[in-house]
Amino acid sequence: MIHIMVKKTSSFDFTNTRLYATAVALMVAALVFGAAGPAIAQSEKEAELLSALALADPEEAAALDLELQALWRRSGSSAMDFLLRRGEQALEQGALAEAVEHLTALVDHDPSFAAGWFRRAEAYARLDLFGPAVADLERALYLNPNNYNALMALGLVFEHFRDPAKAYDAYARAKAIHPHHDEVTKSMKRLAPLIRGRKL
Repeated sequence: MIHIMVKKTSSFDFTNTRLYATAVALMVAALVFGAAGPAIAQSEKEAELLSALALADPEEAAALDLELQALWRRSGSSAMDFLLRRGEQALEQGALAEAVEHLTALVDHDPSFAAGWFRRAEAYARLDLFGPAVADLERALYLNPNNYNALMALGLVFEHFRDPAKAYDAYARAKAIHPHHDEVTKSMKRLAPLIRGRKL
């Protein structure tokens, strides 16, 4: 599972209205592209997996998730796949600056590869570089609006902007694609009392 973690002690400026406006625009774009179809055409295999995921039971969903993640990690170029692996290895080792270096080389050479933007967003977020992280997340979701992990990351962005309603909407969008996503489900349950309270 891929995570974009935001430290509670971060120096991130929650009142940064420009970043917040970008995040809101990203939410709108994710909903629009998710409804109308992705910016980059789906393969038949991806469409089949996504359709199956929406109807799967939890055990089937786990297997389908692995297939989708594997599919989304393939760029069609062995060189680009190698750069992604190097970036992911650096992330796993906590070598965040090295991860940014590898993933920057990746997106520079293949700007249409959504996985590169998403993983670099993770690296930037873990470095507390939230402006670049939001920008990369925007690009990742433009290229692949069905990436439920990226939508969950968007929800985390809204949570840390202290906007639980929009965070909940982002999680709901992710859950519509992957109904058995444990972390999304837990996040929605955690936010539900806040959302109900605001509606009342």
